[in-house]
Amino acid sequence: MGHNYAKPLTSQVRMERVLSRLPEDWSVRIEREPGKGWRAWMQSPTHSGQWSEPHNDLADALEEVWRAVR
Repeated sequence: MGHNYAKPLTSQVRMERVLSRLPEDWSVRIEREPGKGWRAWMQSPTHSGQWSEPHNDLADALEEVWRAVR
């Protein structure tokens, strides 16, 4: 039996993955509100922007909004 297990992605790797896929003409905003966590906003040139829900982990906020707007 093989032992080729997938390595879990760290928060940093997940953020880099999302940010590296963003086209240059997209807008991105990141906010952290005290007591509410991280929120991310993205907008492509052809669609209106969208905010993520608040998350404790910035990578979660980026992934959520990336899935919603692409």
